[in-house]
Amino acid sequence: MSRTRTALLALPAALLLALVPTTASAYPNPGTVTGDVVVHDPTMIRTSAGRYLLYSTGGGLAYKTSTDRTAFTAGADAFTTKPGWWSSYATEAWAPDISYHGGKYLMYYAVSTFGSNTSAIGLAGSTTGLPGSWSDYGIVYTSTSSSDYNAIDPNLFVDDDGKWWLSFGSWWTGIKMIRIDPSTGKQYAGDTARRSLAARPTGSKAVEAPYIVKRNGYYYLFASYDLCCQGTSSTYKVKVGRATSVAGPYYDKSGVAMTDNGGTAVLESHGAVIGPGGESVMNDTDGDLIVYHYYDGNDSGTPKLGINLLNWSTGWPVAY
Repeated sequence: MSRTRTALLALPAALLLALVPTTASAYPNPGTVTGDVVVHDPTMIRTSAGRYLLYSTGGGLAYKTSTDRTAFTAGADAFTTKPGWWSSYATEAWAPDISYHGGKYLMYYAVSTFGSNTSAIGLAGSTTGLPGSWSDYGIVYTSTSSSDYNAIDPNLFVDDDGKWWLSFGSWWTGIKMIRIDPSTGKQYAGDTARRSLAARPTGSKAVEAPYIVKRNGYYYLFASYDLCCQGTSSTYKVKVGRATSVAGPYYDKSGVAMTDNGGTAVLESHGAVIGPGGESVMNDTDGDLIVYHYYDGNDSGTPKLGINLLNWSTGWPVAY
């Protein structure tokens, strides 16, 4: 996969644009991956030695690894023993977010049950990023049944000026953001505001799984819309908006605010690739990757790992 995609990146911009999909039916199939590729909500990072570490929803945070971004093998969960505080929210962890800062791997994650907003975001750290090495730092942020938001699907973003931000959220009133203290990884005491980044004020409230990157002077907010986890009946899709400030407002390609149900499509169902979402974005040696799950219509709707490169030449991310 990597050699083919690297060759594509070397093409002239005009020719690349000709290859960009313009309709839902033309969205690319996932790049080739083999081995242990059953996942939900994957997050992936490449170590300095070139090893890929992938964590995902399930158990004590499910782990897979690869040396070539194609062949993946499963290993032990991140946590050998699940932290005791989880039992107040659920027995499994969801939607991890791995990053590397200050010589340490950090992983934000959620603990909840499906359809509930009695939820908590936790944080763990590790010097290696490998299963069994994670130290849990406890609860970062919570929501309850009376909250108008849901504390799941966390994503850490570090701005150019060193400010840390955590976006999160699912359904209810949509995607939120809080400021994080870099010294603790927890909420910054000097700014406790909870900001709104994306919402669907009318109709379906289904928007979740935020992920923010900064490219070419803009902040881009990726999010998953519509229904996850329904196998071949899933309607999940990935949309994006951009802003000139990390806290928004984010607008789609047509100028519609993401707080008003806006969002430009990045990936949608096509062929046997059903309900792509639960996405994260990582920069690799050959460009930016969107890493996600989808339901395989050729395999009874089994959730599989999807990886595609992103082309930014139009000012908007396009998967190929």
